Amino acid sequence: MTTEAREAGVLEAVVLAAGAARRFGGGKLLAPWRGGVLLDGALAAAFAAPVRSVTVVTGADAEAVAAAAQTFAEGIGEGARLRVVHAADHAEGMAGSLRAGIASLPADAAGVFIFLGDMPRAPTAVLAPLADQLAAGALCAAPMFQGSRGHPTVFAAALFPDLLALTGDQGARKVLERVGPALVEAPDDGVLFDVDERGDLG
Repeated sequence: MTTEAREAGVLEAVVLAAGAARRFGGGKLLAPWRGGVLLDGALAAAFAAPVRSVTVVTGADAEAVAAAAQTFAEGIGEGARLRVVHAADHAEGMAGSLRAGIASLPADAAGVFIFLGDMPRAPTAVLAPLADQLAAGALCAAPMFQGSRGHPTVFAAALFPDLLALTGDQGARKVLERVGPALVEAPDDGVLFDVDERGDLG
């Protein structure tokens, strides 16, 4: 990473969208949601974040998910900022998708936001404060609502090796627990709300 990029605090966003959604019955990210598909919610938050680009990591339903991401990005005039990466190890679980996303980032990235594709209500009000925590020297930051830590999370590039070493289906939780994230109070429970089953769509 160049000194200029670190000083500039160039951040990226990764949207994990590779899961098979077995509990949902498959096709979760393409399920109808508020006039679009479920993935649109996470993408809207990712593009609203103070980031250079948004990388969608695909796995199951790769072509359809990539097409949905492209449609959304072009629809809001952000097609040029969208990157799509396929996680060859997506069947391993969330860590395989996370590794693929981190490994694909530009070498000068100073940090990364991690969004989950099945969390469509992440409040945009937490995004700048999370980035500010990294700018102030935190290695990672996460939103908090009523005492519970949520998503999205943001990691400094110094933790990329730790993220690349993860395995299994636990995502970045181990890294967060070891390092201890700076916490940002969220305005609502969107940082906790995810869709696991069809009934969660409301």
